[in-house]
Amino acid sequence: MKLTDYLKDRLTAYLIYGISWLLVQIFMAAFRISFQAIVIVSLILLLSIIFAEVWGYFRKKSYYDKLLHCLDELDKKYLLSEMTENPDFLDGRILYEVMQETNKSMCEHIAGHRRENKEFREYIELWVHEIKLPVASVQLMCHNDGNTKYAEQLKRIDNYIENVLYYARSRNAEKDYIIKPVSLKRAFADIAVKNREELQERNITLHTEDLDMDVMTDGKWLGFILGQIMGNSMKYEASEITVTAEGFPDKTVLHFRDNGCGIPEHDMPYIFEKSFTGENGRTHRKSTGMGLYIVKKLCDKLGHSVAAKSVQREFTEIIITFGKNDIHDVR
Repeated sequence: MKLTDYLKDRLTAYLIYGISWLLVQIFMAAFRISFQAIVIVSLILLLSIIFAEVWGYFRKKSYYDKLLHCLDELDKKYLLSEMTENPDFLDGRILYEVMQETNKSMCEHIAGHRRENKEFREYIELWVHEIKLPVASVQLMCHNDGNTKYAEQLKRIDNYIENVLYYARSRNAEKDYIIKPVSLKRAFADIAVKNREELQERNITLHTEDLDMDVMTDGKWLGFILGQIMGNSMKYEASEITVTAEGFPDKTVLHFRDNGCGIPEHDMPYIFEKSFTGENGRTHRKSTGMGLYIVKKLCDKLGHSVAAKSVQREFTEIIITFGKNDIHDVR
């Protein structure tokens, strides 16, 4: 709190003091009080006002400077009321009580939204599990009847359902993950088997190299991530997919590369943003712009990093980096 700001705020009070002092002078002169007495009384009043103002200024300055410092230092500004002490002057105590009440109201409001969000997420997860049963049944019937036309559409529905499930789970990752060593070779093989029929229909060739290593991650989430990346490769006209891994002392880097249509350079900064489809998305109507967004979200929650490289009409490469022996906070 600056002294000039404090003085400006107190101008009205000083004007009242000045008028009062002038009236006192007139009153004492009317009663023929000696000049020396008038000077002494004036000095006493002036010194009293100066002392009171200086004391009040420094008392409030200490409190408000600390308050503003805490506000600047805090990343989460709404915690300010928790870091503030109850001051010893009236307007500060009023401010403190107001902050405490607003903080309490905010906490209750947030708690209500969290309950609603939790209930909605639980409903979505239940709905996903329920809807997957009839979808799987119809897929089996189509497979038995040899009806590939409907089977392809059902697979798309199943993929969209998976997206909904993992998007909902990614918002509360700490309740649905198990970090343990996972074989990259096994994880990729499971995804390849799951997509075998579509890979064969599209005549896509798979190449793998140096996948005989484990990474610290959640196997189920990694499977979804690899499935999304492979789905994009199939969607965007790839005829060859190459997956390789590099081991370093402090990390493992997985490279997922295809020779599809590639991503335009001007779209590259936005491919991990929510609902971004870009130029390829407008060409391929099946694109929702959510796949890579969810991949990025899950990688962030698990403590992995994900990046992409691409040259249009040549290749697209997704790079996932797994740390070694790291404990990640996914909250």
